[in-house]
Amino acid sequence: MTTRVMLISPAMNPALREARFDDGCPLDAAGAAHARAAADGLRRDATLLASPTVRCRETAAALGLDAHAEPALAGLDMGRWRGRTLEEVGAGEPEALARWLADPAASPHGGESVRLLCARAGSWLEEAARSAGRTVAVVEPEVVRAVTVRALGAPEAAFWRIDVPPLTATGFTGRAGRWNVALGTELGRGRA
Repeated sequence: MTTRVMLISPAMNPALREARFDDGCPLDAAGAAHARAAADGLRRDATLLASPTVRCRETAAALGLDAHAEPALAGLDMGRWRGRTLEEVGAGEPEALARWLADPAASPHGGESVRLLCARAGSWLEEAARSAGRTVAVVEPEVVRAVTVRALGAPEAAFWRIDVPPLTATGFTGRAGRWNVALGTELGRGRA
């Protein structure tokens, strides 16, 4: 039995543009327009899911996907850093930020660690593998990173070395506990 999972990163919004930890802001006009333009060619004969975040749900809708919110695919809980820019956190809590970036088990912001996100994403991927067929999900970039780390059996420290641009599709094909990964196809260009 082969399982196919496509994870799509959300379109641009002010938080992504400003390198700000998600604060629930919607897509901006350009991001929504880009998602609508990229909608052609996406498979709709699949289980359609989205992270519960506003920008993922709005991206799914703009792509024409009638996606159901999946709590297991929620973005990383940033605790008290939610809504702050990386620059602000670095200026106010440089040691905490450095620890968080270096140690996958650290969560100095009071939220979720990278290790916990990778475990949650890995559990979701294992569950997806139990059903044959296709899944298309619009998820936060950090969820794409976490699933990629788990699918490849990479160390959690590799999480920060994976770039996930807006509106890209990362494909996972699994069979018998083994995953192949097709990285970052820009939607609207090539096959997604």
